[in-house]
Amino acid sequence: FADELPEQFVEVGIAEQNCVGIAAGLANAGFRPFVTVPACFYSMRSAEQVKVDIAYSKSNVKIIGISGGVSYGALGTSHHSLQDIATMCAIPNLTVILPADAWQTKSMTRVLAKEDGPVYVRMGRGAVADIYGPDSMTGLEIPFQTGKAITLRTGSDLLLVGTGETVALVWQAAALLAERGVQATVLDMATLKPFDETAVLKAAQVCPAVISVEEHSLHGGLGDQIAGLLSQQRPRLMKKIALPDEDLVTGSSAEVFRHYGLTKENIAQQAEILITRSKGGE
Repeated sequence: FADELPEQFVEVGIAEQNCVGIAAGLANAGFRPFVTVPACFYSMRSAEQVKVDIAYSKSNVKIIGISGGVSYGALGTSHHSLQDIATMCAIPNLTVILPADAWQTKSMTRVLAKEDGPVYVRMGRGAVADIYGPDSMTGLEIPFQTGKAITLRTGSDLLLVGTGETVALVWQAAALLAERGVQATVLDMATLKPFDETAVLKAAQVCPAVISVEEHSLHGGLGDQIAGLLSQQRPRLMKKIALPDEDLVTGSSAEVFRHYGLTKENIAQQAEILITRSKGGE
């Protein structure tokens, strides 16, 4: 980007709070800045600037948090961003998005380049499975819409909800369950704020059990949003699969996922346990 459009590129260096302030100033001068930054630092170190300079002021800045979740791998807990969704969703006026793959990210970027308003986007670091596109695991080409969940498959036995890189996991888990005679609805909750309550309630209406899967702390993320909604409007048995409230083990993203059960096999296993409970079993 810097080579092709040098007049549209500003390098701020390791000065995260300054970068957010500069972006807010550019937005208020009529530009459309995209701040591309490590999610772990910009969601915590620059939280006040994001809140005051961007969100409270409704400045048209898109914060693109890269290397989110545990994707920094061996750099460990100082570089994990496991509280960013909880933090950013609690800030007024701020849209929060987690794209699932490259195809959806491209579609999302086109949308965000035209839409006004402050946005926080979190994505990973390495290559991920293709969810969307003609040669993807789903074969679906569904354009991104801010605030809209995407239904990837339907079933009446269970609702599986993923966001960001966990969407591939819930899709794969649903495929495993289908081989065992269990039909699951799969939702891609690409936007966590505004939250598509209608899609979740509609799916939960026919599904007696719900599982959320996220690369985030067990507290304050996708699972808590779903649980809060269902407890008030459509109570269901629910399991949250997320990262625990502790200092995580150090390793590659895939190793951390396996250690804490963010795998298609564990999701399928937990689904079968939950379905048994929903039918009155132990």
